[in-house]
Amino acid sequence: MAPALPNPGSSLLKQFPHLQRELRMANMKTPPAQVLNRGIRNGLLYGAGMAVGSFFILSRARMSLFLMLPVFIIFFLLFFMLEPLKVKSAISRRRREIDREVIFIGRYLLIKLYSGRPLLNALTEIAQSRGVTAAYVREIVHDINTGTPIEDALKDAVAYCPSEKFARILFQLNNALKIGVDVTKPLESLLQTLTKGEEIELQRYGKKLNTVVIFYMVAAIVIPSLGISLFMVITSFINLPMTLNGLLAISFFVVVLQFIFISLFRGIRPNIDL
Repeated sequence: MAPALPNPGSSLLKQFPHLQRELRMANMKTPPAQVLNRGIRNGLLYGAGMAVGSFFILSRARMSLFLMLPVFIIFFLLFFMLEPLKVKSAISRRRREIDREVIFIGRYLLIKLYSGRPLLNALTEIAQSRGVTAAYVREIVHDINTGTPIEDALKDAVAYCPSEKFARILFQLNNALKIGVDVTKPLESLLQTLTKGEEIELQRYGKKLNTVVIFYMVAAIVIPSLGISLFMVITSFINLPMTLNGLLAISFFVVVLQFIFISLFRGIRPNIDL
């Protein structure tokens, strides 16, 4: 019998107990041990590369070559931890996309239930539409069609849902099925609560936007324009020549400032489908 290949990722699974759940929340089919093995491989590869690069720098600077060891350790840990962080990033991206659609999907489901459609039929119709939320509902319908009881399928969907808002909707559906009551009233109440929450987010966004716009007008428009004008006047008085490099440096600073404010405007925008 051939000896088993070493699998260091499996031995590290105890250090990442939530990785299996996070992979399912991110809808990633990769086994957790494979994710850790990929992180170890990338860490060794890039850590060794950076250590070799630091060898030439340390040799020319005539510094101790033992500094290669911390360089290797730092870059190994950095690229190793990058793999679990990719999973968390996928969860966050999926959460934002579901949150953007959750009110529309909830209202669509409520309309179908009010029209007399059974819950499973309503979920099946949602699964046939587009979007990340529809794809998540498609997974629920697939579990039900393969023999999982609808209560268990909804329970698992609540446990592994990356969106808290959509998990609350699924919880109401599952709770109504267990108790045997009409789900339309609690679902309608929950949707009203979620809608009011989005209205509050929009009000907060308006207040933040006013403050950021004022700060942008002062820091990115008024100060650069007046500053450059005053600088040109002062240099003409003291006979200081303005070089091309100086103009390029000022232009680069203004461009960087504009990109900073663009990122800031995108960051404060609420995750709502306006």
